[in-house]
Amino acid sequence: MTKEKIIEKTKEFVKEKLSGESSGHDWWHIYRVWKNAIHICANEKGVDLFTVELAALLHDIADYKFHDGDDSVGPQIAREWLEKLQVEEEVIAHICQIIQEASFKGANVKGSMKTKEGMIVQDADRLDAIGAIGIARTFAYGGNKGREMYNPNIQPTMHNSFDEYKNNKSPTVNHFYEKLLLLKDLMNTETAKAIAQERHEFMEQYLHKFYEEWEGKA
Repeated sequence: MTKEKIIEKTKEFVKEKLSGESSGHDWWHIYRVWKNAIHICANEKGVDLFTVELAALLHDIADYKFHDGDDSVGPQIAREWLEKLQVEEEVIAHICQIIQEASFKGANVKGSMKTKEGMIVQDADRLDAIGAIGIARTFAYGGNKGREMYNPNIQPTMHNSFDEYKNNKSPTVNHFYEKLLLLKDLMNTETAKAIAQERHEFMEQYLHKFYEEWEGKA
């Protein structure tokens, strides 16, 4: 099977599984991350585009947030799918490692992404978590999980472990401080850093307006 056919089949597999999902982790999130990753790849040398595309398409095939915090489910489903398509073991192992490590794991938790392909997929995913779409996805997820939109009496927490971050149930606006506003400085590639700067500034403007309206100001 050609690489193009493998990617096409993977697109259809993911689309069928995630279409209509309402928390912001749907097919269109995958689509944007995939497109972001391809765009970043165009400005990077020595990168295996095939690995990047497959990892981007499969990175949220079973997000730990919807599997009781188990971050091994996604890599396992990805492995089973790629083995079915007879993808080389070296490529499968690389993709599974990317999926395992791509997620943000807490403000004070150091990342461990080691390969350029993984860094690109991670950047592509993080870009979709900030800016206008990032704001929309954050509130969609908060509503999906039954969280308060904002509570001025509950302060953000800078989590020191992945378990602490996974078990956090604070209001949605706190998530801006616990994750979204931190992502600009965590981008790996120069391409993503440039895109992130503008999206970061938009979020800051949004929060300023949010707080004004919260206090009844025009």
